Amino acid sequence: MEILVELFLPLSLAIIMLSLGIGLTVSDFRRVVERGLAFGIGALCQLLLIPVFAFIIIQIFGFTGAIAAGIMLLSFCPGGVTTNVMARLANGDVALSVSLTALISLLSILTVPILVGWAVAHFMGAEVPEFSVTSIAIAMFLITTLPVSIGMLIRYFAPGFADRVEPKLFVLSGVLFVVIVVAAIATNWDLFVANFTALGPALAVLSIATMIAGLTIAGIFGLSWAEQKTVAVEVGLQNGTLGITLAPIIAGVATGIPEIGLPSAIYSVIMYLTGIPIVLWLRSRRRES
Repeated sequence: MEILVELFLPLSLAIIMLSLGIGLTVSDFRRVVERGLAFGIGALCQLLLIPVFAFIIIQIFGFTGAIAAGIMLLSFCPGGVTTNVMARLANGDVALSVSLTALISLLSILTVPILVGWAVAHFMGAEVPEFSVTSIAIAMFLITTLPVSIGMLIRYFAPGFADRVEPKLFVLSGVLFVVIVVAAIATNWDLFVANFTALGPALAVLSIATMIAGLTIAGIFGLSWAEQKTVAVEVGLQNGTLGITLAPIIAGVATGIPEIGLPSAIYSVIMYLTGIPIVLWLRSRRRES
């Protein structure tokens, strides 16, 4: 079990982030400047809207302690490669989705450690585990920023190799995602069963509400329909894998996924049950840009 927590989870997430980085080009970052409004709306919704909604849901449903801190942890984790797939399924703006996923993931090395430090102290009080914000930042760098950067370097210096390996990495990252979620649930089955009834509806509301809010805000600011759908997906689907991976580091455990990681594990299942129907509905809608 220690191998699962200390080695397999971080390594798996690093491979998933490598698969993101290897698909990035300079044009993806140039697009941020060229389409500043769409990117800015999506980024602000991810960084501000989701945590606000998470905090409100915690208050409404009455969560406390590690579970409440875990919901906030989830809200700080930006969407992963899953959002790029969902954006494509919705006939959204995939290029915008990739740009948002990449840059917000890189920025998370600064935002996540600080916000996690606040959330854990606020919700867990005297039960707060001993952890260092610096250790979270280092972990974020090693499992997100560094793999994405390595992937980008591979794409830049060996584009032919990147083209060949990218589909294989994409499939591998999908398999690893499933393994991480299943492992997290299996190692905490009793907690999962005990909390699913309460956490399931709350996390479903979080996913649905943030998707609707992202779609609405993007529409208010006059983004195209494809961009609106992309913002909805990026805002409504969080990277539960990152939350699962960071939870043991925060709790300082090496024997399974701690309680603070449970919301991320349950969300990783719930988001497909709520997200796919909405994405298919968005795909079916036709609007003028």
